[in-house]
Amino acid sequence: MRLLVLQHIECEHPAQFRRHLESDGTDWVAVELDLGEEIPPLGTFDALWVMGGPMNVWDTDEHPWLVAEKAAIRQWVVDMERPFLGICLGHQLLADALDGRCGYQDPSEIGVLDVHLTRAGIADPIFAGLPPIQRALQWHSVQVVQPPPSATVLAESSACAIQAMRVGRHAWSMQYHIEVEPETVVNWGRVPAYRSALESTLGPDALIELETDAAETMADFNRNAELLYRNFMEAVQDPS
Repeated sequence: MRLLVLQHIECEHPAQFRRHLESDGTDWVAVELDLGEEIPPLGTFDALWVMGGPMNVWDTDEHPWLVAEKAAIRQWVVDMERPFLGICLGHQLLADALDGRCGYQDPSEIGVLDVHLTRAGIADPIFAGLPPIQRALQWHSVQVVQPPPSATVLAESSACAIQAMRVGRHAWSMQYHIEVEPETVVNWGRVPAYRSALESTLGPDALIELETDAAETMADFNRNAELLYRNFMEAVQDPS
């Protein structure tokens, strides 16, 4: 199985999922679009992951590669019908590429917070074995406000109604993060846009508090990330 990973900033990589990819011997290729790396031909890959980043889906003047990325996502999901997983910005890009709509999250949703699976989410194979209420890392100032026409909402929170969704049979995306590693919060706190959103939302000492909350939740992150990874890989192997 070959996996293509699209990244938008160095520190938002597959994180904890990398350990499972290595353990499985999965052949995966990371392309960092913000550094000018080009999307390779899609036909040689079996699955596509799109990670997070500090830019917005509509920032095409500043980041013109977003246009090609959204076109690739649409080709992958609609035309090729192959397995897709989007996280954070990847969730928003899936919506935008498939005629959904994104808008500002006001105030920003940041912290280790509860995410509730919907009835459809509890029944969806991507969340098999995961708790109906999950603790997840949130760090976003944009949200999906209108899902694509063929989407099913799989998770929600009190601040954001579309926390996870499935489009068609084999495209999933999540606004939140469970792939968190011990160094994730520290690394993201070094990104000016992330640090600014954090402090304006939760105050000047929020980074220390968020580090503590993430550390206390790490066992749940580990368990949930492995379950989600295994569920996705099963979907790749059995795309019926």
